[in-house]
Amino acid sequence: MTTFLKGHGTQNDFVIIPDPENVIVLSPAAVATLCDRRAGIGGDGVLHVVRSDAHPEARSMASEAEWFMDYRNGDGSIAEMCGNGVRVFAHYLQRAGHVGEGDIAVATRGGVKRVHIDKEGLITVGMGRAALPAGDVTVSVGDRTWPATNVNMGNPHAVAFVDDLAHAGTLYEPPPFAPANAYPDGVNVEFVVDRGPRHVAMRVHERGSGETRSCGTGACAVAVAAARRDGLDPALTGAPVTYEIDLPGGRLTITERPDGEIEMTGPAVIVAEGVIDADWFAEIETVNS
Repeated sequence: MTTFLKGHGTQNDFVIIPDPENVIVLSPAAVATLCDRRAGIGGDGVLHVVRSDAHPEARSMASEAEWFMDYRNGDGSIAEMCGNGVRVFAHYLQRAGHVGEGDIAVATRGGVKRVHIDKEGLITVGMGRAALPAGDVTVSVGDRTWPATNVNMGNPHAVAFVDDLAHAGTLYEPPPFAPANAYPDGVNVEFVVDRGPRHVAMRVHERGSGETRSCGTGACAVAVAAARRDGLDPALTGAPVTYEIDLPGGRLTITERPDGEIEMTGPAVIVAEGVIDADWFAEIETVNS
């Protein structure tokens, strides 16, 4: 029997699979079925909890971070990073007794992330620096097209400022982008409206998962794009800038410092714990082998 937990960060939800020694094989088909909201447990992705020294992709980070977040998208594909996932991952580590309050480090495919767990349960993640690749990008929904800001947070984002979040449509399918070679591995697309000074709201299509209730790296990308649009680039002003980001699942607070480091603060919740039936799990692999 395989233990699992279910958790969410501002309603971006995950199936958590504790596997310290990396003995569980999670094929793309198994991950997709686990995340299926009718045939499986349901989630936007899987947080595979592995000790860094037990995973070939994380051994080089083991001296800095004991634990590796082996993150998978809801369709079974592998992702570099998930900001909300890091908060839920850290909350799980605390719940399991692996870490306490204060500062911890989590290894991800996007590098080692610094995390702070405060006494009230809010979790702040050091998300690293944003890169803004050169070149014009557009995204489209139906007959509408918008210019987008190209922001990389360890994973790619296209941020479009719109008049109405309804213009994003259903977001069932990935919004088309141009030029076609801008994102060879796909992209997360954020649609953003203003709510007030340093306060915006957003919807997001996450590559591999569809529209999600929240996206941590997406919220960071939105804050970076908004600061550049508003003439508040901390590297130029010398002062940190903070944006409140409203998502369908809740609010995240994003701060960018003059040195380029970005911090994301928000909640994380564990809602259930149980076991996966071994026969069901084996059947997934058999059917898809």
